[in-house]
Amino acid sequence: MSYPDARTLLRKYGLRAKKTWGQNFLVDERVLDSIVRESGCGEGDTVVEIGAGLGTLTVKLALAAGRVIAVERDRDMAAILRAELRGNERVTVAEANALTFDYAAVAASSPAPPIVVGNLPYQIASPILFRLLEARAHLRRLVVMLQAEMAERIVAAPSTPEYGALTVMVRMVGEPRIAFRVPPHCFHPAPRVASAVLRIEPLPEPRAPITDDGWFHDVVHAAFGQRRKTLRNALRTIADPEAIDAALADAGIDGQLRGETLDVAAFARLSEALLRAAHASDRPPTPRPRGGRSA
Repeated sequence: MSYPDARTLLRKYGLRAKKTWGQNFLVDERVLDSIVRESGCGEGDTVVEIGAGLGTLTVKLALAAGRVIAVERDRDMAAILRAELRGNERVTVAEANALTFDYAAVAASSPAPPIVVGNLPYQIASPILFRLLEARAHLRRLVVMLQAEMAERIVAAPSTPEYGALTVMVRMVGEPRIAFRVPPHCFHPAPRVASAVLRIEPLPEPRAPITDDGWFHDVVHAAFGQRRKTLRNALRTIADPEAIDAALADAGIDGQLRGETLDVAAFARLSEALLRAAHASDRPPTPRPRGGRSA
């Protein structure tokens, strides 16, 4: 007997997708199967599914993987998962927030680093993605559904309109590629935007050496804060003009360039040079506090 799709389960439990939670449930079998294939999971693997929802992808992952931890924050959805999947010994339902979930603990109890799969709520996709990248040492692979526009930004090349801070921050620690795109009619209810499945292979080491993650974040975001400004002017939100000029010379970067022309390695050189220049002036930089890393 096949597992019921999202529309059937919503009717069965008298529920509707919650707009405030950004709930759009996949109902296209081909897309669900493609996500499982893209994850590359096998019998010996543990999969952490973010936003398991009604379990339609969960059951397919469980057929391929040895163990699936279905992470779901919505109490109603978690209750449905427990009811519908209570006989599936491969699935564990975790009523938890993906932003605070302990991925390291799962890795410690698994024979190999777990694979993360999920349809990320679009309004909080960026902080969830960065939480996963922060936990990258414990994860083997990320296969996540995002708004297509966001996915395009992540894989963009320098000197293109889509290239920005998000691109640099993700590529610093991972190798991203768009696996395939998903049109709105594959969901219930259909979102107003197209989606894409993004696959990210975490890098064993950052793509370029940096000594202060927070400062690198600030440098990258300052460079893209006002895209029409040159680097020399854009960086004045975080450093003194003298330090900026010294750092640009040290890094071998033309201050008349704009942020979108620099690749990840150049941003790393610039960040380190700015740190050295600031320390030399006896005014070491302090990364601005952030409630959650985002793009």
